[in-house]
Amino acid sequence: MKSFRKVLTMNVPERKGLVNITPEVSRAVAESKVREGLCLVNPMHITASVFINDDEPGLHSDYLRFFEELVPHEPVEQWRHNDTGEDNADAHIKRQLMGREVVVAITDGKLDFGRCSSSAAYPAERITTRRRDNIWQPPMRCRPPVRGR
Repeated sequence: MKSFRKVLTMNVPERKGLVNITPEVSRAVAESKVREGLCLVNPMHITASVFINDDEPGLHSDYLRFFEELVPHEPVEQWRHNDTGEDNADAHIKRQLMGREVVVAITDGKLDFGRCSSSAAYPAERITTRRRDNIWQPPMRCRPPVRGR
């Protein structure tokens, strides 16, 4: 079985944001030389998510608005986690609702999203207000299918 790992790093200057990572993940898959298999995209941060959906600005805005209305950041005093001195309790909850990682098929050496036009993106949350950016380190593990099972 072949495996490959690639670390991607992103800086998100705002408290939250969506970053289309499909081009970077596609380049990593090409670099892996895996023709058929699976690609795990896993954000190595507890308040980051990866999801697959249309890469459309209106949808991005809808996501950000929906999650902020559902789990508002402020007032930060409403969240017990923030009693520790952090201010990111809402980010932990949003990540839990959004999910953590995605697995995408690799078909003929390329990401295979199926028939729809989809993309992978990060909803990113800054760790604390003292921090100006995030460094995301999603590893890429591309594995060929196991035959004979």
